[in-house]
Amino acid sequence: MGIEFGKRLQAIETPIPGLLVLELPVHGDTRGWFKENWQREKMTDSGISLPDFGPVQNNVSFNDAVGTTRGIHAEPWDKYVSVATGRIFGAWVDLREGATFGTVYTTEIDPSRAIFVPRGVGNAYQTLEPDTAYTYLVNDHWSSSASYTFLNLADETANIQWPIPLDQVEISEKDKNHPRLGDVTPMGPKRILVTGADGQLGRALRVELGGDAHIEYASRADLDLTGPDLEGARRWRDYGTIINAAAFTKVDAAETPDGRTAAWAANVTAVARLAHIANVNGIVLVHVSSDYVFDGTKSTDYSELDPVSPLGVYGQTKAAGDLIAQTVPRHYVVRTSWVIGDGNNFVRTMASLAERGVDPKVVSDQSGRLSFTSTIAKAIRHLLEDEAEPGVYNVTNSGELTTWYEIARDVYRLTGHDPDRVTPVTTSAYFSSAAGPIASRPTNSGLDCEKITRIMGRPADHRAELKAYLTSRAAPV
Repeated sequence: MGIEFGKRLQAIETPIPGLLVLELPVHGDTRGWFKENWQREKMTDSGISLPDFGPVQNNVSFNDAVGTTRGIHAEPWDKYVSVATGRIFGAWVDLREGATFGTVYTTEIDPSRAIFVPRGVGNAYQTLEPDTAYTYLVNDHWSSSASYTFLNLADETANIQWPIPLDQVEISEKDKNHPRLGDVTPMGPKRILVTGADGQLGRALRVELGGDAHIEYASRADLDLTGPDLEGARRWRDYGTIINAAAFTKVDAAETPDGRTAAWAANVTAVARLAHIANVNGIVLVHVSSDYVFDGTKSTDYSELDPVSPLGVYGQTKAAGDLIAQTVPRHYVVRTSWVIGDGNNFVRTMASLAERGVDPKVVSDQSGRLSFTSTIAKAIRHLLEDEAEPGVYNVTNSGELTTWYEIARDVYRLTGHDPDRVTPVTTSAYFSSAAGPIASRPTNSGLDCEKITRIMGRPADHRAELKAYLTSRAAPV
């Protein structure tokens, strides 16, 4: 069978999600033929839905006899398979967890056709011509510690119609003894790592993402992001997403010598290490940021396109971390403000003061919106599940801008106390008697959230959500 010359480069979808057949232009004459077997720019930028999967190794398999049969093997990496010479019959079976487990696709491949095989899809080949060689790019190296999945070539459920019967071909003993589909343990999805899992947002992410086996929650005790052995702490190729909810957030302590060192270590150095790991291993990096990257002088809400201009050390470290996170091709920088969740926060402090009979003075010249951790966690889930465009996303609850003073009055009123017990005060007057360094605060922390609203819908009004928070079991008194 001759090679078909002059095909148009195109991708053909198959019944197995992510498994793509590619028609390749082959140019030939009496001297032979030439093709661009893998041309990254053309294949990823010409409308073909082929991921830029970052191959790290190129393998070649040569088979001298017709009928040589190999498989069915599913590896924890992606591969791009094509034929250099000859012709093969290929069979692919989805061995991943999910609704398409067991789905089968078969086709023939010659030099004018290639196939992209996603992680967890089992592949097998049978040579149809002598002296057949096929080549495959893979985006990971074989490892004895990795998880592999196999299926028997003769499985009755898959019912692959081999061109040459299996009892007439060369098959290894190992391939003959692979399990039937009913005994196969499906390959799970790539792992998701949530850092800062014991913080306010980390706790909300536990609720939003759940406890599936592929989701890992790590506190600093479990994984030190500033430690020297971070790259060796995990088999990072097994991870598809890192959600970095860890940070140094003590804005006033960051102005001290020790605090400055700790803030730069947690908010910059750790992010740089995670970004490097994400870049090397093709991981999505979700990084949580802050309104403190702005100076608060803008008269309207800050958009994702506004230039950063932090006032203090905390804001400077968060701005630096944002820029580093954006070096990862698949990144989401989630900027938020006035975070309220399960943990120590302003609302809990006010509720406690009200209960203990304390009449506080609260700053009335800083404006913003509360961001409930449940809202932030939901936004992160949407970004990941919807495979949104990488970039910066502002995420807060909706509603009119308000001040800390007004929020404090709301807390007193909603917990059955007299809101007039709260006294307004300027920021400068509030901190006038402070003993240690005080960080400058942005006077306007309003964030424009239209971009995330187009993905997840408009978040609940922050003051309405405050009422629900105070009446829930998570609320303190």
